[in-house]
Amino acid sequence: MTEQPTDVAQAARVVLVSNRLPVSVKFGEGIELMPSSGGLVTGMRGLHGRDENLWIGWPGAEPPNDELRAQLDQKLAERNTLAVHLAEPEASRFYEGISNGVIWPLFHYLIDRIPLVVRDWDAYVSANQHFAEKAAEHAREGDLIWIHDYHLLLVPGMLRARMPRARIGFFLHVPFPSSEIFRILPNREQVLRGLLGADLIGFHTFGYRRHFSASLLSTLGIESELDHVDIEGRSVRLGVFPMGIDAAAFSELGSDPATLEAAAQLRPGTVGQKLLVGVDRLDYTKGLPRRLLALERLFERTPRYRDQLRFLQIAVPTREGGSEYKSLRREVEELVGRINGAYGSLHGTPIQYLYQGVTQAELVASYRAADVMVVTPLRDGMNLVAKEFVATRADGDGVLVLSEFAGAASELGEALRVNPYDVEQVAAGLAQALDMSERERRERMSSLRQRVLSRPVEYWARSFLDTLAETPDRFVPNDIRRQPAKLERMARQLAEQPRLLFALDYDGTLEPIRWSAESARPDLELEKLLTDLSGAPGTTVYVVSGRLKDFIERWLGAFPIGLVAEHGIWTRQAGESWQCHADGNAGSWKPSVRTILDEYTARAPGAFVEDKTAGLAWHYRRTDPYLGAHLARELRLHLVQALAQQPVNILAGRKLIEIRAQGIDKGVGVRDFLGLLPDVPVVAIGDDRTDEDLFSALPASSITLCAGTGLTRASYRVDGPSEVRWLLGRYLALRAGANSSLDE
Repeated sequence: MTEQPTDVAQAARVVLVSNRLPVSVKFGEGIELMPSSGGLVTGMRGLHGRDENLWIGWPGAEPPNDELRAQLDQKLAERNTLAVHLAEPEASRFYEGISNGVIWPLFHYLIDRIPLVVRDWDAYVSANQHFAEKAAEHAREGDLIWIHDYHLLLVPGMLRARMPRARIGFFLHVPFPSSEIFRILPNREQVLRGLLGADLIGFHTFGYRRHFSASLLSTLGIESELDHVDIEGRSVRLGVFPMGIDAAAFSELGSDPATLEAAAQLRPGTVGQKLLVGVDRLDYTKGLPRRLLALERLFERTPRYRDQLRFLQIAVPTREGGSEYKSLRREVEELVGRINGAYGSLHGTPIQYLYQGVTQAELVASYRAADVMVVTPLRDGMNLVAKEFVATRADGDGVLVLSEFAGAASELGEALRVNPYDVEQVAAGLAQALDMSERERRERMSSLRQRVLSRPVEYWARSFLDTLAETPDRFVPNDIRRQPAKLERMARQLAEQPRLLFALDYDGTLEPIRWSAESARPDLELEKLLTDLSGAPGTTVYVVSGRLKDFIERWLGAFPIGLVAEHGIWTRQAGESWQCHADGNAGSWKPSVRTILDEYTARAPGAFVEDKTAGLAWHYRRTDPYLGAHLARELRLHLVQALAQQPVNILAGRKLIEIRAQGIDKGVGVRDFLGLLPDVPVVAIGDDRTDEDLFSALPASSITLCAGTGLTRASYRVDGPSEVRWLLGRYLALRAGANSSLDE
């Protein structure tokens, strides 16, 4: 029993965005629109036809003149479809140059197919911008925007920049490669940041999701949780949604009398012969040469099969213009000729090879006729052919030989799974399928059919949209990053206040995060900024840091400003002595915890322990990112168990795990200062989790700014230390200008 969509998903309009539209366009004397084929079109047909739902995509051919373009747009609009027009050669450079020339082979692990010099990235960016602009132009508040596949990896981020509050989903229909493979892509950072513009990123399998999370860590240094990643004030869901097929339709077609008659005609005429069937696009990812070599090896190893089987291979033409595809076609046809020449007879040949498209009726008939279905791609996002075969077999018979590198293999465990790169193993798998008993065949097929029929494509679409609709509409602070006009307005707002108290974090806010404590000392620009800020009329400054007191004193002790060190353990008013706020037993647990941290440090080259007055911090910024993230999770669990009865807090910061006494945080550290200046507005700026304690301790009237990318309660978000320094410098300039005017 499939779940029903939520009320939210039912009520919201859905805007689908994909590379191609659900119709193909042909220009002749007029304009002809023909339905497109493919799993995505099938899956979205019911969804697209409902209410006002829109489908945005490239029509595949551009009208030769403006008049025909206007006519085409009108015809498409009548079908709730909108065209993204891409002029030549931009369309070719986008589609053939990057999408299918670079991303397609890379995501399928065929790195030898990537060109020696990667060009045309500018065309890919430009085309993605066109799609994002079209979606932003027609999407409304409350819409669910669903972007599809590897052609449009940048669109979520581009659309997020135009529509900050939009609900954006993205689904990848091809594999997401391992992080080591993904890192080969020259523009890897842009791709990841583009995808992170979505609220929900969907994959076919858990493996693909794991690869994506690993790539975030290795490429951007971003650690994700199991099913989400927090970035730029949003929580991006990472979901697994195995795509299904129109299972009921295939099952019905498989039982149709016309199908059964056509299937009978495909069956071998000789008693005892068995039929193997393969149906694939002629693409180098489908592994056809190795499949044929496995068949040849089967004939060599077991001569009796030469007369006992016939292999029907349907190769559907695709991307026929490319030289690689012409070469692949030639290789396949030469192999077919060689095998037929060696193992054929006067009565027939073992391989029937068709290089042509087939109708759905012919396709279903071939499924129904097959004793063994051979699906052995080198790599495939899902492979719906495997599921179509299973759904068609209403007779409960037939064997599926399936590549372990197809996404469908994670669901179809009762298939005979083989390594398509291992010709010997594929040959053995074919022999096992041919010799399998009827009882085993039917037991396997029964389980496969139950699974495929219970998760049709409609379930896949509803599951994704339900999850997208349920994604929390988190509060997003006013994002003024890289927006000069808004930053200027903020500076003027601050300068208009007669008095201000600034509470400023140090690392990641005033100064970029450095590899070592010594390298984080203030540069000349920051020294001048703090000097000018502390001397400005009506301006009080506190630096609130988690750094050790000795470091803060060494770097900032000479400035006439208030200081907070070690998250509030130590405080110092300007010109006065340091005060300690921890009691004598606050760090009694430290020796035992230090032993644990030292053990983890020994396992993580580059990690180190920072000893504080009433706390310890384990830093792993210099460690291999995978190892560091893994050990950090393990360490947190270890510490939670070891310190269950201790009065401590365990915090995960930016590449560190910190253990500190309870009751001490940055918010506690500034409360005494606030009491000294009760009527002075506060401006607090920080960048990480520890600064959230500061923000929460301030009066509601305070102005809070986050200079980081995590979830925050701050009112505004700026872009790191560079914009923080600019904002403070501009405040000083405006303040000085106002005072000069008063003096005059």
